[in-house]
Order: sequence, then C-alpha cells, then structure tokens
Amino acid sequence: MLVGSVTASIVSLIGSHGVYAVFVLMAIDAVFPAASEVVLLYAGALAAGAFPAQHVSLFGAQVGPGPGALIVMGSAATIGYLLGALAGWAVGRFGGRPFLERHGRWLHLGPSRVDNAERWFDRWGLAAVLVGRVAPVIRSFVSIPAGVFGYPLTPYTVLTLVGSAIWSFALAGAGYAIGTSWETAHSHFRSFDYAVLALVVGSALWIGLRRRSARSRAVGRR
Repeated sequence: MLVGSVTASIVSLIGSHGVYAVFVLMAIDAVFPAASEVVLLYAGALAAGAFPAQHVSLFGAQVGPGPGALIVMGSAATIGYLLGALAGWAVGRFGGRPFLERHGRWLHLGPSRVDNAERWFDRWGLAAVLVGRVAPVIRSFVSIPAGVFGYPLTPYTVLTLVGSAIWSFALAGAGYAIGTSWETAHSHFRSFDYAVLALVVGSALWIGLRRRSARSRAVGRR
C-alpha cells in the first residue's frame, strides 16, 4: 500500500545512499514535491548518529556523527536543491508558457496554479524567490514559473541559495536535535502519507477527466 510506505521509502533511500540520496531528493524537490521535510529531518538524525548501523560518508570517507556530518548533510541538500532549481528555471525560461500548457499538469502546474504563481511574483517582486523557498509546498512550485516570468538569473540564484540553505539547515538541525527520538517523531508523519495518497488519486482523476473531456470535444467536432 502507498499509505505508510512513502516515508519508509525515503528513509530507506537515505539509509542506503546517505548524502547522495539527500542531494538527489532535494534536487527533485526544487521542481516537484519530494517530501523535503522528511528527507532533511532524517538526514539530521542520521548525522547525529541516531542509527548505529548507518553512517554519513562522502566520497568514501566516513564523517561524524556530529556537527561535521550535519554540515555535510545540510550542504548536500542546499546544493542539490540549488541545481534542481536552476534546471527548473531553465526549463521555464526556454520552454515558456507553451511548455506549461503541454506538460504542466504532470508537474502539478496547471493553469490555476500558474496564475497563482504569477500573482505570487507580482506581490513579492524580487523577494518572491526567497519567500517561496522557505514556504512549505510553495517552494516546489517556484522554479519553473520563475523562468517563465523572466525572473533574472543572478538574483534568482543568490536568493534560491540563501532560502535553500535556511530551509535545509533548519530542518536538518531539527532532525539532529531529535536524534535518537527519531522513531517517535517519525510516527507523526502518517498524515503526510495520506496527503501524498490524496494527491496521487486526485491527480489521476483530474487527468482522466481532462482526457475524457478532450475526447468528447473531438467527437463533437466530427
């Protein structure tokens, strides 16, 4: 079942691949929600030595447990997210609105969400990226629209780096503080699993209805 397996899968990936899994998952989270909260909390707990059988290692060298391991995890998350965000910006910049019209639904960037993103940028101006990077959920829907709306690359990169560092080190630090109490905190992520299930089911229904409507219009024009 999906419920109960989402966070377990994330934990398993990080447990098996450590820093590299954190890097990749955070890069994905820059353009598509990848449960960065769970990723970072677990990464922090791992850095604290909460799991004796698992260690933080970088390029074959074991780090920590301790502050050094936390810095490695936080840095991997920050850099991974930045690279994913730059890729998302490039997709939006060079693909433009036509890209979103064709493929936006697969990235949960339908017309209404794009309109919301445009209002977000109009409201916050240059601060939109920084504010968006530290806002749950919204943070995954900033990258591509920023490119579509022509947000300048240099401030985008700097503000994304700052916002990502704040988010990554704050949550990884919380996981580090949780340490051996991880299992207790982990039990509270059940609501996240249900939210993911609702998102997947809702997206499937929406896509199915859109396809049925398109077929009906095509038949009506014949």
